[in-house]
Amino acid sequence: MRDVKILGPGCKRCQTTAAMVQAEADRLGIAITLEKVTDYAAIAGFGIASTPGIVVDGKVVHAGGLPKTDDIPGWLA
Repeated sequence: MRDVKILGPGCKRCQTTAAMVQAEADRLGIAITLEKVTDYAAIAGFGIASTPGIVVDGKVVHAGGLPKTDDIPGWLA
């Protein structure tokens, strides 16, 4: 099971990013735990300056703007 965190203040882009990641995980049959991190200190702890950010198993894989759908499967595999 992959541990996925969406980093951001809970804005529309952050919500869309979370939905995109969950949809791709479902499509690929990959089990994930999805956590939304909205605390600015926690976000800064990951070195993220621009949100939304995506962290998979403790590794930052994306920061700033919506991710490309084509990139998500590689992050979850």
